[in-house]
Amino acid sequence: MNTKNFLIGGIVGGVVFFLLGWLFYGNLFAGYFKDHPGSATNVERTMEQFQWWALILGNLLAGFLLAYVFSKSGVASLSSGLVTGLVLGLLFSASIDLIMYATTNTMSKHIVAADIGITTVMWGITGAVVGAILSAMNKSGTVSTTV
Repeated sequence: MNTKNFLIGGIVGGVVFFLLGWLFYGNLFAGYFKDHPGSATNVERTMEQFQWWALILGNLLAGFLLAYVFSKSGVASLSSGLVTGLVLGLLFSASIDLIMYATTNTMSKHIVAADIGITTVMWGITGAVVGAILSAMNKSGTVSTTV
């Protein structure tokens, strides 16, 4: 695996995940999530209570997960990044959301469905961006240390 491509792809992926999360969860669907809560109350933090370090680290780790999978599986184009990102996003979000729905009161069925859809789209978009970045880096002949 090309270390430089992995690091750049992971960081770019993390930034894209963060921005898409802000767009989808913080803006476009914030009202929907507020209107369809699970039966648990007072579980959402206010902006002032956010643990920003954890939010940033979580997004970066998701970006590195994509970069790692893409590097190991040879995904290095916008289209293959999109498809692989969509599949990973669907499997990842459906598994987590369904387990959370089965074991907690924090999610309603409406939120499970919405979150799976939103997360799948976010992973697809981020996968396309990371795939395009890896493609551009491969075409430029970037050679780096391997891991």
